[in-house]
Amino acid sequence: MLMRLALRTLQARRTGFLGAFVALFCAAALVTACGGLLETGLRGTVATERYAAAPLVVAADQNVHQTTVKHKKGKTKVKHKAKPLAERAWLPAALTARIARVPGVAAAVPELTFPAAPVGVPATGRTAYGHSWESARLTPFTLSAGSAPKAPTDVVVDRELAARAHLKPGDHLTVQSTAAPRTYRVSGIATAAGGDLADQTSLFFSPAEAERLAAHPGQVAAIGVLPASGRVLDPDVLRTAFAGTTAQLHSGDGRGSVEFPDAARARVQLVSMGGAIGGTALLVAVLVVVGTFALSLRQRYRELALLRAVAATARQLRRLVGREALLVGAAAGVLGSLAGLPLAHWLLGRFVAMGTIPDTLRPAVGFVPVAAGVLTTTAGAWAAARISARRITRITPAQALAEAVLEPRRSGGRTVAGLVLLAGGGALVGVLSALDTEPAATPVTFLAVVVLAAAVSLLGPALVRAGAALLAGPLRLARFPGVLARRNLRGNAVRTAAAVTPLALLVAMASTVLFTQSTLGQAAHRQAAAGTHGDWTLVSDGLGVPGAAADAVRKVPGVTAVTEVVRTTVRVGLDKYPAQGVTSAAPTRTWDPDVVSGTLAHFGDGSVAVSETAARARGLRPGDTLPVTLGDGTRVTLTVAAVYARGLGFGDLTLAHDVVARHVDDPLAAAVLVRGDARTEAAALTAAVRAFPGVRVLAPGRAADALTTRVRRSNAEAQFLAMGLVLVFTAIAAVNTLAMSTAERVREFARLRLAGAGRRQVLRMLACEGAAVVVLAAALGSAIALAVLTAFSTGMTGSPAPAFRALPYGGVVALAAVLALPAVALPGRVALRPRPVEVVTAAE
Repeated sequence: MLMRLALRTLQARRTGFLGAFVALFCAAALVTACGGLLETGLRGTVATERYAAAPLVVAADQNVHQTTVKHKKGKTKVKHKAKPLAERAWLPAALTARIARVPGVAAAVPELTFPAAPVGVPATGRTAYGHSWESARLTPFTLSAGSAPKAPTDVVVDRELAARAHLKPGDHLTVQSTAAPRTYRVSGIATAAGGDLADQTSLFFSPAEAERLAAHPGQVAAIGVLPASGRVLDPDVLRTAFAGTTAQLHSGDGRGSVEFPDAARARVQLVSMGGAIGGTALLVAVLVVVGTFALSLRQRYRELALLRAVAATARQLRRLVGREALLVGAAAGVLGSLAGLPLAHWLLGRFVAMGTIPDTLRPAVGFVPVAAGVLTTTAGAWAAARISARRITRITPAQALAEAVLEPRRSGGRTVAGLVLLAGGGALVGVLSALDTEPAATPVTFLAVVVLAAAVSLLGPALVRAGAALLAGPLRLARFPGVLARRNLRGNAVRTAAAVTPLALLVAMASTVLFTQSTLGQAAHRQAAAGTHGDWTLVSDGLGVPGAAADAVRKVPGVTAVTEVVRTTVRVGLDKYPAQGVTSAAPTRTWDPDVVSGTLAHFGDGSVAVSETAARARGLRPGDTLPVTLGDGTRVTLTVAAVYARGLGFGDLTLAHDVVARHVDDPLAAAVLVRGDARTEAAALTAAVRAFPGVRVLAPGRAADALTTRVRRSNAEAQFLAMGLVLVFTAIAAVNTLAMSTAERVREFARLRLAGAGRRQVLRMLACEGAAVVVLAAALGSAIALAVLTAFSTGMTGSPAPAFRALPYGGVVALAAVLALPAVALPGRVALRPRPVEVVTAAE
C-alpha cells in the first residue's frame, strides 16, 4: 500500500523530486569515481614488457617491513606492516650463478636497469632505460640490423627510437645516463618479439659499460629465470637458491611490479588518495543530500500535514517518505554509478598525464565501486529522508498545518546539534594547529571544513536572520524589492539557509583547496630562498646535473664553493621523510638550513641533520643515533649532527651526498649551488657547462625555484584535480538547491502580483535575495576557510598567516555569484509565466 502510494507520489510530483534525484546522481558518480581510484590501488595490475620471455623473475624485496608484538590481557597480538621503498632495491650479482645451478633452469639472466635518456631526440612521454645487451633475451629483443654492442662506446637502440630519431647502424647518439653524457656509436637496431614496447624506450650497452652506468657494482636489478625446454620449475626448489636473502620470486603480473617499481608504489598512493578523497566526498554528499531532502520535504509540508490531519500516523508518514527516498535513491544510484565509471577512468588518465601515477599501472574499476555507489546513495537517501521528516512526524497535525504556512521560529534540537558540531569543528581546528606533517594535516583540514559547514547548515536560520538584519541598509537602496527581499530572508530563514549552505561549502572548500598548497609552497620557497647563499645555481632540463658538470664549475676562476644537492625519500621505521644529500665539503658556504642546535662543521658520511619537525616526532637531539632505511632499502645508522628550522625548504633529513647518491636510481644532482668571488662571471660558468646538454646556469635569486621539489608541485596538481571533483559536485548541489527553492514559490509570486507587484519588481526582489544569499554564503564560507587555513598554516609553517591571494579568492566568490544568480533568476522567470489568477485558483 505505502509503496504504491510512494510510486504515485513520485509520478505526480516528478519536478519536486528532480532536485533530490540530481543531488543523488552526482553523489553516486563521485563515490564510484573515488571507489575506482581505491580499487585500482588495491587490485590494479602492472603488466610486464621487458620480461615477457621470462616466466619467473627474481628481485629484491621492494618494501621495508616492521613487526610489532603487543601483549594484552594474556593474549599476544602480532602485527606486520610493509611500506614501499622510494628507489629500486638491488640484489647481489652472485645470486645469478646460484640460481643457474638449480635443476631445470636453462639460464639465469642478470638484468641491469638504469636511466638513459637520448639527447636531442623528440620526446614522446616514454621513459628511456638502459640495459646490458645480455638481458635482451628476456623480452626477447633480436637484432634487425647491425651487430651487438661490444666496445664501451657501442649502443643498440630499439626499433621505435631508431624510427623516431632517424637512426641507423653507424650513426652517433649522445646519451645522458647516471654519469657525464657520452656519445655512442649505434652498432645495431633491436626489435621486440611482440612489437614495440608501449611504455618505455630501451637502449642496450656492452656488459662492462652497462655495469658502469648502473652505478651499482656487484649488484643486479633482477634475474630472469628461463626454464629448460619442457621443464616446469618448482618455485619452492628455486627459492632454496636464494634462501636467507631479501630476494623474492615473481611470476605472471607480479613481474610487472619488478619491472616498474614506481607503478607498484603508485598503487599505495592511490589507496591513500582514493580513501581520503572518497571520505571527504562522502561527507560532502551526506551534507548536501540531507539539505536537498529537507528542502524537498519542506516544499511538501502542506501535503504531508494534510495526511497527518486525515489520520495518517507518524510511523506511516516516516515509512512513506522512506520508500519514496529508496525509489529515488535507487534510480539515481544506478544511473550515477554507471556515469561514475567513465569518470574514474578519466580521473586516472589525468593522474597519468600529470605524472602522479605511471601509465604502466592498469586500471581495475569493476563491480565493487558501482555497488558501493548504489548502496551508499540508496542508504544515504533513505537516512536523509528519515532525518528530514523527523520534525513533521513529531508535531501534532494542527502544528504541521500551521507550519506549512509559516516557518517555526525556533528549533531547539537543531540549534543544539549545530552547537555540538560547531564545538567539534573548533576542536578539529585546534588539533590541526598542532599537526606539522602534510599526510596528517590534509585529511583533518577537509574534515574540519565539512564539519563546520554542517554546523552552519544547522545554525543557518539564526545566521540568516542575523545576516538579514545586517543587510537591511543595503537592501533598502533597492526600495520596494529590497524591502520584500529582506522580509523574505527573515520570514523564510529555513528555506534561505538551505540555499546558503551549499554555496558556503563551495566557498570554504575551494578556498581551502587553493590556499593550503599555496601556503606550503610559499613557505617552502621562502625558506629555500632564505637558506641559499649560492650566487648561481646549476639545473638541468633532463635527468639532472652530472657530477662532471659540478667539477667543471669548480675549476672556474673565482668559484669558492660548489654544493651538489641530490633528492630522495627515506624511511625511519615505516615513516617516510623527504631527504636530500649535500656534498660535505663546506656545505654551509652555499646552504644555510637555519641550525637551531648542533653544528654542521664536521658533517660527513656518518652524519645526518634533521628538521625540527622530524626531531620532535622522533625525540632526537644532536649526538643521538638514527637508524635510516635509504631509498633502495639499505639500512644505515647515522649520528644526528644538527637540528634545523627550514625543513619545508630543504626536506626533513639531510645526509652526505655520496651516501644518498649510491642508493638512488638517478644519482644526478637536482641542483648545484655555486658560490664565487668578484672574479666569477656567469659567462664563464655557462662556458664551463656547455659540454653538458640541458644544464643551465640560473641567475642569482633563482635557487629557490630549483630547490622547490617537483614532487610537491605534482602532489598539489593531483590534489587540485581530485578535490576539484568535490567542488564540481558542491557547485551542482548549490545550483540545484537554489533552483529548487525558487521554483516552488509559484503561489507566492502569484499572490504578490495580485497584490499589485509587477513582474519586474518580483524579478528585482529575486535578484536582491540572490545577492544577499551570495554575500551570506561568501561571508560564512570565508570564515570557515579562514579558521581552517590559519590553523593549517600554524601547524605546518609556524606562522598563523596563510598564503592569501586576492585574485583567486575573488574568482571563488565570483564563481559563487555566477552560479547563484542565474539559478535564482531563471527558475524565477519560469515561475512567473502562469497567470496569477490561475495559480491561486488551482491552489484553492
